[in-house]
Amino acid sequence: MADTALTPIEIGLTAAIVAVEDGKPAILVAGEDRKDEPRAGLPFGPFDPLAHRTFEIGLRAWVEAQTGLRVGYVEQLYTFGDRGRHAGPADPAHMVSVGYLALTRRPENAAALTQAGADFEPWYRFFPWEDWRERRPAILDDTMIPLLSDWKAPSHGELGRALGWRERLRLCFGVGGSPWDEEKVLDRYEMLYEAGLIEEAKRDGRAAALTRDTLPILGEPMRFDHRRILATAIARLRAKLKYRPVVFELMPDVFTLTELQHTVEAISGRLVHKQNFRRLVESTALVEPTGDTSTTTGGRPAALFRFRREVLAERPAPGLRFRGRS
Repeated sequence: MADTALTPIEIGLTAAIVAVEDGKPAILVAGEDRKDEPRAGLPFGPFDPLAHRTFEIGLRAWVEAQTGLRVGYVEQLYTFGDRGRHAGPADPAHMVSVGYLALTRRPENAAALTQAGADFEPWYRFFPWEDWRERRPAILDDTMIPLLSDWKAPSHGELGRALGWRERLRLCFGVGGSPWDEEKVLDRYEMLYEAGLIEEAKRDGRAAALTRDTLPILGEPMRFDHRRILATAIARLRAKLKYRPVVFELMPDVFTLTELQHTVEAISGRLVHKQNFRRLVESTALVEPTGDTSTTTGGRPAALFRFRREVLAERPAPGLRFRGRS
């Protein structure tokens, strides 16, 4: 039997680390000052099977070592291993990355992050069409939907999808009277990638992108496939808000209901009705009053609340099943 050269495999760990401050969702990015790759990227590092008993232990260890940040809530997202997604032309190894979603609070002293070349940046900088809090983003109707509508998808259905391109466009982008689904962040990114409308598609050699003379500016690209990983993280978090109390991982120990509402709106990219939201929070018994008030709201004192952790033992899926305002 002839010798067969085997491609070495390396395992990396990539973290989408989310924080919210003053109603602004942010993602920790690192390495923008690299001369060989000026794009922003998510923190990532190698898995060392000798030093790390589990992937999560490895993730927490190198995030703290590189940034000084101790992340709280962590969950595994997906394994990303497309050929060419990470390695450069001269790299012999194929990199498989295990993506994670991590939730934290922004540190009061960001010196360690700055020294490590990392910082929190607004995540809508990379996905401007996902923020509907003020209005329907103009970029959708001015640029994205016309280009997606004009693109001729391969007739053979490249990925063996059950739905055709037009149906996917209707469901993912709210075309033809369909409602906007804030959870379809990854689906929308994948359609932009398939149609060759984003820089990552051109960088990866997608034929649809290479045939275009110019590419529209659709958010800022990221290194490697990190924007795809971030899209996966945003979609997971938006969905999870509705059936798990993960939003409280992003809140301070005590907070007002207005601060809680603004955090939910920041993550979901949708406004919610104030009174309906308050009734929802009260009916789910997720919070309890502290008996204190805050005078930092600019108006009359607002009651302070804390997360009621006993709810985790009382029912299996305590979340905020809110509906965004149309």
